[in-house]
Order: sequence, then structure tokens, then C-alpha cells
Amino acid sequence: MAAAVPVDTSWTFAPVVLLALAGYAGVYGVRWRRVRAKNGPRGAGGWRAASWGLGVACLFVALVSPLDRLGEQMASFHMVQHLLLADLAPIFLILGLTRMILRPVTRSIARIERAAGPLAHPVFGVVAYVGVMWFWHVPLFYDATLNNSAIHVLEHTTFAAAGLLYWWHLLAPIRSRLRLSGMGPIIYMAATKLLVGFLGIVLAFSPTVLYDVYGPGERMGLSPLDDLHVAGLIMATEQSIVMGIALAWLFARMLAESEREDQRAERYDPA
Repeated sequence: MAAAVPVDTSWTFAPVVLLALAGYAGVYGVRWRRVRAKNGPRGAGGWRAASWGLGVACLFVALVSPLDRLGEQMASFHMVQHLLLADLAPIFLILGLTRMILRPVTRSIARIERAAGPLAHPVFGVVAYVGVMWFWHVPLFYDATLNNSAIHVLEHTTFAAAGLLYWWHLLAPIRSRLRLSGMGPIIYMAATKLLVGFLGIVLAFSPTVLYDVYGPGERMGLSPLDDLHVAGLIMATEQSIVMGIALAWLFARMLAESEREDQRAERYDPA
């Protein structure tokens, strides 16, 4: 039986991260109050503010709470951290926005989209999201992130950036010339989540330990191989759950938009 290895559950109070999170909350709070005062709940609903708060909370849990330290010691916790940065935080942050909240930067977003060319296309969103997930789980690069703090920061940055880009194409509150329509969102979601879910299955059924960085010994009752299998199951399960919820939300939004279009057509119908 392998010897048990104690784990570090301390908090990571990095000043840069704390200042950034405080800035996200503060800037949004000021803008939300101004839009709320001018346009009411339609422009800045309470659930939008709650969603933004949850997004900031996800970043706090991923980067400041003991999860960050545990992710350096166990693959399963590292996986939870990745999914918070690439999925849950971007989803909540984007849902916290409305057209009216974004109004001061709407034109800038449109200019960036035009300047980015193919990089702003939804296909690139899929490639970036899937590519980042697979790239950082290659053993060579995975071990490098936990052996070098600069590479670790780069990993976190790419996860967050790819997640924001990916979910922006699905959930953005402003219309884009590249916005997915019809069956587009379903194909976009299914292709991505199946490819990333397959990575989870590969990890969950790996016959050998893939990452040497954690070293031998049991942590929290899990051997390195069991820990890897749990990490893979977490990824595969999360991808399936998020895909199902997101598709249901998109379907509901599509019905609501269709109803608004019908009401608008009736209002302006000459008959």
C-alpha cells in the first residue's frame, strides 16, 4: 500500500489576482447601477448582477481558494480549476451583460471583430477551445505548467481566453454578423463538447499514470492513477451537463426571440 502524502490546503492571496477580481466587480457594479437607474430591470436586471457575481466568484475559487494549491498536487482538483476558468466563469460573466450595459463599448467590439477576420469566426472559437484543452493535457506541457509558474499563468490565461471566446459566440447579448443561427448553436456545442468529452474519457480509462509531476503516494485516499481517472470523469461529466443546460437555455432564448419578432410584425402589420 502506497504511503499517504499530506496535502497543502492554504489560500493563494496573490495581490494581482485580488486586485483584478475587485476591479471586475467594481467596474461592473458602477455600470450596472447607472443602467439600472436609467433603464430599469430591462436594461440591468438583478439576475444579471447575480450572474456576474457568480462569474467573479468562480474566478476567486479557481485562483485564490485552496483549490489552486490542491490543483498543484492532484489532477482531479486541477481539472476542476480548468473547468471553472474555461466554462463556468465565462458563462456567468457573459450572462451578466446586456446590450445596454455594453453600449459604451459596442462599436469597439464590432471593430475588433472586423479586424480579427477569421479569428472572430465561430469555427475558430471551436478550434481554440478544443485545442487549448487537448494541448495543456499533453503530459509534457501539463507537467511543465506545474514546474514553472510563468507557464502556469499562461495556461490559466489561455483557458480563460478560449472559454470567453467560445461562450461569447453562443451567449453574447449583442448581435454579431457572425452570430450562430438555426442549427448552428447545436452543431457548435455538440462538436466541441464531444471532442473535449472524449479527452475526459481518455483520461478516465488511461491504463497508466500520464503525469509525473504529482509524484508517488496516495493523496486524500487516491492513488495517482485513481486521481487521474477521477479527473477524466469530472471532465467528461461536466462537458455533458454543461452542453445539456446550454442547449436548453439557447432553445428557450430562440423561442423568446421568435415570439418578440412575431409581436413586432403584428404591431407594424398594415392590415
